[in-house]
Amino acid sequence: MQHDLSHAALEIREDRERASSLMELSIAAAQSPLCAHVFSQTFFDKARWAAAETPRTAPLAGLAISIKDLFDLEGSRSAASSRVLQDAPLAESTGTAVARLQAAGAAIIGRTHMVEFAFSGVGVNPHFGTPAALDARHPANPQLAPMRPARIPGGSSSGAAVSVASGAAWAALGSDTGGSIRIPAALNGLVGFKSTARLVPVDGTVPLSPTLDTACAITRSVRDAVLLHEILADRKTSRSERTPQQWRLAVPRQIFFEQIEPAVRHAFERSISQLQAAGLQIEWIDLPELEALDAVNIIGGFSPTESYAWHRHLLQDPSKAALYDPRVRSRIERGASMSAADYLDLLAARKQWIAKMEAAIAPYDALLSPTTPLTAPTISSVAPANGLDPETDAKRDAEFVRINALLLRNTSVVNMLDGCALSLPCHQADELPMGLMIWHAALHDDAVLQISADIEAVLNASE
Repeated sequence: MQHDLSHAALEIREDRERASSLMELSIAAAQSPLCAHVFSQTFFDKARWAAAETPRTAPLAGLAISIKDLFDLEGSRSAASSRVLQDAPLAESTGTAVARLQAAGAAIIGRTHMVEFAFSGVGVNPHFGTPAALDARHPANPQLAPMRPARIPGGSSSGAAVSVASGAAWAALGSDTGGSIRIPAALNGLVGFKSTARLVPVDGTVPLSPTLDTACAITRSVRDAVLLHEILADRKTSRSERTPQQWRLAVPRQIFFEQIEPAVRHAFERSISQLQAAGLQIEWIDLPELEALDAVNIIGGFSPTESYAWHRHLLQDPSKAALYDPRVRSRIERGASMSAADYLDLLAARKQWIAKMEAAIAPYDALLSPTTPLTAPTISSVAPANGLDPETDAKRDAEFVRINALLLRNTSVVNMLDGCALSLPCHQADELPMGLMIWHAALHDDAVLQISADIEAVLNASE
């Protein structure tokens, strides 16, 4: 087992002085070049105090945890990595998710940068820079950690993932609306668990889509994902007595493999073969219900509509509107055209689609898919426009749209399903990071977590 949060907490329980030394390592990582553009604000002195004073029996033991820049923390500003909110009032209270982490002994080391208003799966930010992806699983490989040339970290929880991959944080609180936890986890060699949305309160956050937004975490292992979920959801997960060989798993043929990179397909199929060799029951299935999802979203989807409802007053102020990332602003403004009738139709269509999907996947304990169909492209290929060369800017904008759609395609299925999913690293040392996604419908969280732990054990043993 890698040196994860659970292991570090055990060290602290055995030696209380270890908490402060581990915190200094986290702070050093946060100040290193690996964390360029990762943090919007740091709380090193408060984190040192928390590390020294937190009871060693606390679940998080005073270890460094980062929070995405859309969660309220009393006395700091939730700016969602946007210039639009840079003069917003400081938060008067702490949101529930952050408060639960603090009550469990988290030392909040800082707020992490993100895609502006969480509206992209790519991870670039024209205002505050883009953190470069790392390979958390194979940090000794100089070609991959940090990766050269610099590659996108995935979004929207970009800084969150790099804070964990770099060692600045043992876990990161983020959000997942269409894949914003799982995509950066996959592209940085980390674990990202998106719980059933209703299980974790999202009060005290800057919203993207209240229908889809999920507060959840990026971690270094599945056991850490279980721990963080239990804290955030304020619940104990249950565990089945079934062995790994008794799970019934399926790989849908539709949607997830379209336009997939050969390297990603190879790594995914290699992982499936390793799991089958270990005795896990996996079958490839047809799931035509997936192909009906485009028809559900044909009138626009939830994120543009619900984000426009929140942003419309800001966008009506020309001085504020000019501060938006043009790529983000254009996607928000698409929501202006949806009528109330269209929105109600969308809600009804989603409900019907979920019912059909749940019936189709009910025979299986979990489904397996590539988290993303591609590895991380270079930051330069999708960099924001700078106005110096209109032709280059247009080319990068077009590539950004293409990459963003592909990165979000697989993960967003689970959000529309109101389901739960975990992204698990499945690459080897000579490969760019990529993820295997274990998923199911709403409230199958405990099974997904247990199956993910079983799969993690098999894949780690195969390395």
